[in-house]
Formats: sequence, structure tokens, C-alpha cells
Amino acid sequence: MSAAKKEVSPAQAALLRSLPAVEEVLEAPLLTDALADYGRELVVESVRTALERLRKRIMAGEDVAPAEAEPAGVADAAAVEARRVALPHLRPLINATGVVLHTNLGRAVMAPEAIEAVGEIASAYSNLEYDLEAGRRGSRHDHITRLIVALTGAGNALVVNNNAAAVLLALTVFGSGREVVVSRGELIEIGGSFRIPDIMASSSARMVEVGTTNKTKLSDYENAIGPDTAMLLHVHTSNYKVVGFTAEVDIGDLARLGHERGLIVAHDLGSGVLADMPVLADEPSVHQSLASGADIVTFSGDKLLGGPQAGIVVGKSEHIEKMKKHPMARAMRVDKMTLAALQATLAVYLKPEEAIRRIPTLRMLNESDGSLLTRAEKLAGQIRAVTPDLAEVDVEKAASKVGGGSLPLLEIESHVCAVTPFNITVDELAAKIRQADPPAIGRIHREKLLLDVRTILPGQGAALAVAIGEALGGPVTERPEEA
Repeated sequence: MSAAKKEVSPAQAALLRSLPAVEEVLEAPLLTDALADYGRELVVESVRTALERLRKRIMAGEDVAPAEAEPAGVADAAAVEARRVALPHLRPLINATGVVLHTNLGRAVMAPEAIEAVGEIASAYSNLEYDLEAGRRGSRHDHITRLIVALTGAGNALVVNNNAAAVLLALTVFGSGREVVVSRGELIEIGGSFRIPDIMASSSARMVEVGTTNKTKLSDYENAIGPDTAMLLHVHTSNYKVVGFTAEVDIGDLARLGHERGLIVAHDLGSGVLADMPVLADEPSVHQSLASGADIVTFSGDKLLGGPQAGIVVGKSEHIEKMKKHPMARAMRVDKMTLAALQATLAVYLKPEEAIRRIPTLRMLNESDGSLLTRAEKLAGQIRAVTPDLAEVDVEKAASKVGGGSLPLLEIESHVCAVTPFNITVDELAAKIRQADPPAIGRIHREKLLLDVRTILPGQGAALAVAIGEALGGPVTERPEEA
């Protein structure tokens, strides 16, 4: 038998009957601006949503003020709903977590040069696939190949839409229907539950696991090579570390073995390092991988490179050309805006000292302790100015992280503003600033909201202070002065 239908009280029934019709609400003066700004279709849907929410509240026995059920009350709720839907859902925010490459927050912030390049290319026609010298169709790969080759020393280069696509394309082109040997300890899972075995299966290559989770030797690869082996794959475990009783095969040793046996050796670097910085010393670089003899190297265009999301493939010219001609390469190609952003980012790397200063990811990772302390003290003063007697605001030492599946054990000393609210809980404070404009994300530790200045961009301090002040209920009558 079905569950007994919940009875509606006379008061609830009366309130339900009093709800206005959609057309009646649309005539309310409160919706005049909404209709002009968002159009009739969206406003009608917003009115229906507002009415349905009221019905559910009434049926649930919640207190609903009579004014809320009147046409003006419903119109007010509908106007708020229409504005919420019409606003861009993908929005810029303030990252105060201290995680430089926060996957959930969009990872790398691009350099000014890259942002300007995107705007220029997006606002006009371009020679995306047109050879200006020859006056005929060209290739979009031509815009970026020589720059990547110059920076890495590779024979050739290809750009696809992300690093997972780069790995999938390499496996498909060279390993489809054949065996690819990989260490069991390198069968990683990256964000979103994408796993190397799944990518391998999608390429139709047959995966041959060697070694154990913690130890793989060169002899394990040697013993696994057979007549049907096409490739030796080395995957950099960038998002975790196995410590203790461990062993792995150096890419140089693997390349020598592969070349002795006539096999292609591919190295999936993941994050991809081009800059020479002390903080990145333990992360293998693209130059090192190529110099060690890898035939194909794949890495990300964002993450530690600091550009747009893309997958970059470098290596021996004949291998890259074969990948470019595969039908799957077209499905994975990048658009003109990605190419423009990547081209501008890589151009900054031509002057290494400029790259560390101009590319936000590198600048954040390289920022000095003194600079961080100065900025934390400035932010603390901005917050205190708008939260008198509403919170305790201190400057404390804390640890930032690289994030983005890179250098998982590395913690970088930083300085944070620690906010302890008096009139609401720290969870409520964190939730309220997530709804601010712009939204702000911090981290909670021991009943304090920590705001790490390493990842707070220049010019965001005043907006963050206002968000904190308004969340705590203080009347913010004057915007704090920006540093």
C-alpha cells in the first residue's frame, strides 16, 4: 500500500489558495526591471520557481508570512531568482586557501600577456589556419611549434586540449593493439577518477604491469618485453609519493633499454616544469626528460607551466608528425584562444628571470617570506578596520601547498590572517564569504578562518576585507584602502 497522504490543515489550504497566478505576479511593478533586463521567458520561469518554493514551504508546515504569498512578495523572490540565474555561473573569486594550483578553483592564473593575447585574438579574425606568406590554408600547429621547440630542445611539438588527451593520443598512435609496459607503482589516478589503466584501455593498447607497488627494477621491464611490445611508458607520480623501501627506474635507463630493443619510450610528466627555481628542484623538468632520451614527453600547459589548460607533446620529430596526422588529433585540438594564451605564456619563458616575475604561478611559489609577512599585516589591518569588536584578527605562520597534483609533500612557509569571529561560528563565516561578490574561499583550522596571502592576488585585499566585515554583520560604510 502507498503511504498515507499528509493532510493539509485549513490554514495551509487557505494559504495555498491565496497564492497568485503567474500572470498576476508578472504585472507587479517589482518585475518591471527584471523583465527589461532578463526577458520574459526567464522571468516567467523564475516566478514559477518562487511559487513552487512557497508551496513546498507551506506543505512542510514552515512559517510563511502573508506578505510573502502576495503578488508583490512573489515578485520580489522571482526578481532575486532571475538575477541569480542570469549572473554568470562561472565567476572569478578570491583564493585565500594557500593552494597555488587549486584544481577546484581553476588552477593556474595566467600572466597579463596571456590574458591580453586572448582578448586580441577573440575580438577579431585571425590567421588560425591560414598561411599569410603562401596565401593558402595553413596549420594551427605552426603558431606554437617553433616556440616550444626553442624552449625545450625537442625535435617537434604538438598541443592538444589537456595532458590526459596527450597521453591517450600517444598510446593510441603507437600502442593500439599492442603491448605497453608500465610500472605497477605508476598506475596513478588523477582528479575526477581518471586512471592510467582506463586511459590505456581507451587507446586499445594492452597494458603490461611490471614490478610491485613500491619497487620496480630495470630487469622487470627487460623480462616483460616481447615480440608484441610497442612502448615503454614512464608515468611521473606527481600527485603522491611512495616512501620507505622503494625503487624506480630512471627515465634515462628506461630510454636506453627501449632503444636497444627498438621500442618507443614515452614519459608522462604531468605538471611540466620549464622554470629553474629552488622550490621546483625535486620536480623533473621537460628538459631533463628529453635529455635523458625519452622519445615522447607529455605535460600540462597550465599547472607548473602557468598557462592555459592544454596538453603539450614534445619529442622526436617523426613521432610527433605521426601523432599530428592521426584522426584523433583533430578531436583533441585546441581553439584559437588557448593557442594565443599558450603562445604568450611561452614567450615570457624566453627570458627566464621575467617568467618568474610575470607568470603568477611562479611568482606565488617564489614570493619571499618578508613580502608575505608585509602583505599579511596589511590585510589584517584592512579586516580590523571593518570588523571592530566583531572578530579577533591575527597574523600567523602557516604552510601553503603547490596543489594541482604537483609536489604533494612540499609545504611552503607562508603567513595568514587568522580570523576568529565573536558573533557567529567560523563555519558560518566561511559560508557567508563564499556568497560574497566576489566569493572568497579560505580554510578553517581550530575555529579560525585562515586567509593565506600567498594566493590572494594583488588588489583583492580590500574586497576580501569587505566580505569579512559584511559577513560578520558590521556596517561597511567605507571600502578599506588597497595596498
